[in-house]
Amino acid sequence: MSKKTNYSYVGVSFIVLLFGIYFVPKIIDRVSNKDVVRDESRTEDINLNPKKKPGNLSDLAFIELNGVRKKVPSFSFTNQNGETITNKDYEGKVYVLEFFFTTCPTICPKMNFNMLELQNTFPNEDDFGIASFTIAPSIDTPEVLKEYAKEHGISNPNWHLMTGNQDDIYKLANEGFYLYTAKDDSVEGGFEHSGNFALIDKNGYIRSRTDASGMPLIYYNGMVSEEEQTDDEGMEQQITMLKEDIAKLLKE
Repeated sequence: MSKKTNYSYVGVSFIVLLFGIYFVPKIIDRVSNKDVVRDESRTEDINLNPKKKPGNLSDLAFIELNGVRKKVPSFSFTNQNGETITNKDYEGKVYVLEFFFTTCPTICPKMNFNMLELQNTFPNEDDFGIASFTIAPSIDTPEVLKEYAKEHGISNPNWHLMTGNQDDIYKLANEGFYLYTAKDDSVEGGFEHSGNFALIDKNGYIRSRTDASGMPLIYYNGMVSEEEQTDDEGMEQQITMLKEDIAKLLKE
């Protein structure tokens, strides 16, 4: 694992300022100044969910690209049960999204330890799910993913471990979410990827809380546990706030 896998540690994975932005070098050519901003209006476009009345939103920010709320791109992959899962299967659900692979020797065990913590925090919540996309589909077949789920106590029926065409997965990660993913035989495990989690609301929009300056976090650090509190570099855990924000979105 190289420094590219540590973007969540330094809090710079696609963090955007109102008058300037700092980008991961690998994706700098895909975005431009002021692309992502906080939704200041805090009002709801009722076309997103006609059954809801304006004013039911939590205080979590929307992420905007060129003035448009960033939504999860369409996708279609195969889960651990051999079922075809698309973004439409998550409609009406709040879910957390990650990119990982089962043989990862570095950050993935930490990430999925924290995902299990999220699963176990909302054990009876039908509207909560998790989307885990393998970045090593040649290794992670549905059968491998099913065994992984069994060994790690994955029980939420809305937690889909998905595999499929590698180019499609990498496009979803790098262009759909700007969560860096790449194959690199020179690093431990053979792959580089972000350790961040994305939080998605019931309408498929990426959401996050804001920092002290009023800017959206964009993503949540998935590599530091509540028990650890901080990592070796002093990055504080964000799983507690992610739990709180999931609960907020479930009430929307």
